Amino acid sequence: MRECRVDAVLFDFGGVLADEGFRQGMHAIALSNSLDPEGFEKTAHDVVHSTGYLIGKADEDTFWQVLRDKTGIKGRDQELKDMILEFFTLRDWMIAFVIRLKSHHIRLAILSDQTNWLDEFDARHHIFHLFDYVFNSFHLGKSKADPSIFDDVLKIMKVDPAKALFVDDTPGHIERAKARGLNTILYRDKKGFLEDMAGFCPGLTQSD
Repeated sequence: MRECRVDAVLFDFGGVLADEGFRQGMHAIALSNSLDPEGFEKTAHDVVHSTGYLIGKADEDTFWQVLRDKTGIKGRDQELKDMILEFFTLRDWMIAFVIRLKSHHIRLAILSDQTNWLDEFDARHHIFHLFDYVFNSFHLGKSKADPSIFDDVLKIMKVDPAKALFVDDTPGHIERAKARGLNTILYRDKKGFLEDMAGFCPGLTQSD
C-alpha cells in the first residue's frame, strides 16, 4: 500500500460514523405527539442552539423544558433522550474502516457538534477508545459553526491542516474546514466515501 498523504482523519459522528439520530429521533418524537416532523425538527435545532445546550452553556433539563414550552410535547427527559439515542445506529462498515485506519497508524479523532448525548452513547456502545481524540462541542464550548474550532483541535492534535482530513455530511462545516486549510470529504454515501478516501490513502479501501 502506498503511504497515505494525510496523517490524521477527523470524523463527524451523526451522519458519518452513525446514522443521523437527531433528525430521525426528533421526527419520531414529533409523530408520537401528532406534530409535523419537519417543523418540529427545525424548532428542536433552533432550541439546541439558542439555549446554548450545544456548546455546554445550558443543561439538558433546560433544553427539554424550552422545547416543551414551544411545542407542547409530552414525556420525561429520559424517555425523549432514549428516542434520540436509539436512532444513532453505528455504521459497522465505517467502524471497521476506522479500525483499518488505526492499524496503519493514522491518527483519528471525532469532531462532533453534540451534547452530553455523545458521552451517553459511548457509555452504551464503547467507541471512544478507537480514537486518539474526541472533540465534542458540548465540552469545547464551541461548535463547527465557528471556523476557529478547526484551528483549536489541530493545535491539540499537533497536526498541520494540510496533513489532516475532515469527513462531515454538512456542506457548511466542510466549507469552513476547507477555509482553514484542511482536506475534506463531504459524506453522501458509502460508495462515494470510499472512492474519495482512495484518493487520500491509495489501496486502503481494498484488502492488503
